Amino acid sequence: MDKLLLLTHRIPYPPDKGDKIRSYHLLRYLSTRYEVYLGTFVDDERDWQHLTLLRGLCAEVKALPLSPLKARVRSLRALAAGRALSVDYYSDRALAGWVARTVDAQQIGLMVCYSSPMAQYVSGYAQARRVMDFVDVDSDKWRQYAAGRRGAARWLYAREARLLLAYERDVARDFDASLFVSSPEAQLFRDLAPESAARIGHYSNGVDTAKFSPSHRYPSPFAADARALVFTGAMDYWPNVDAVTWFAQEVLPAVRQAAGDVLFYIVGARPSAAVQKLAELPGVHVTGTVPDVRPYVAHATLCVAPMRIARGIQNKVLEAMAMARPVLVSPQALEGIDAVPGRELLLAGDAVTTISAILDALRAPIRPSAPPPVTWCCAATAGTSTCRPFPHCWRAEAPPRRRP
Repeated sequence: MDKLLLLTHRIPYPPDKGDKIRSYHLLRYLSTRYEVYLGTFVDDERDWQHLTLLRGLCAEVKALPLSPLKARVRSLRALAAGRALSVDYYSDRALAGWVARTVDAQQIGLMVCYSSPMAQYVSGYAQARRVMDFVDVDSDKWRQYAAGRRGAARWLYAREARLLLAYERDVARDFDASLFVSSPEAQLFRDLAPESAARIGHYSNGVDTAKFSPSHRYPSPFAADARALVFTGAMDYWPNVDAVTWFAQEVLPAVRQAAGDVLFYIVGARPSAAVQKLAELPGVHVTGTVPDVRPYVAHATLCVAPMRIARGIQNKVLEAMAMARPVLVSPQALEGIDAVPGRELLLAGDAVTTISAILDALRAPIRPSAPPPVTWCCAATAGTSTCRPFPHCWRAEAPPRRRP
């Protein structure tokens, strides 16, 4: 098999949050077709135990610790240098040295980078075939962050949006292909980086419909008569924090006033201080890390994804739909998901329409049918008899440049 270098900004296992779900399935597919050399960071001490599994998929794994505090301090260098903070956050001499030695020793000519800051490690290999999986347009996420802040934070986030976009455009111009999580995300980047439009494509996220199946039976984590609105996700991630804060403060009180003791369960690891404080509000429960989110989804009266800041595809929505649960989403959370509002899920934007939709759902619960299985494949062939997974995606949608 050909040798391939794969660089990810976070260890691609366990697949328990959005970016790790996608990177794990990407690795698993590539490992069946290439001899994979994986370079990655570990930012959670609990994840070191999974290296044995990853080594079973790869020819070699180089995993390095990443301390979020030290990385933030390191990223401050970018302020003086005029660089995006995100790039310096993931800058590491040890990983750069491993990449250089491995590429030279193994004569690797195929490279995939997952998340834009990882592109810095292969910038000097113009002779290689390089694919960048941006996943989302991260610079636009920082633009959204800036719009919701004031003062120094607003300036800093706007600076990051501007400089990271310039960096993303440089990467897209330099690499053979750039991929995103959905067609809208890819189109947004084509508009932002028109010079690379011909080499921009996407491959969509899927959901494991065997794991997230309505046929499984779980004991309920709720009281017998509880009506629970459930949000799942990593609770140290700012868009999730923003979503649950808005929902708990602007939506839940009105719902409880009209419908009684409705509960809001925030289910996910590493709840920030702001999220933990929400537990002081009537009807709000913050679980922190749970062994399995599926019991909470399976017994939810309604799963909610009231995202106000979002890019790409929300896996929490796919998982809830796969388990045949009624789901209420914001327009931002619907992006990239081919579902019909009013038939396959509920859609509401502002607080008034969200409250109304929840009250309607509580009066007449909707139980949509589980969607058909989703295969990890490119949009160009999805749903056809010629559906082909990842590597063919960019060949079909964004042919790489031919090298002499």
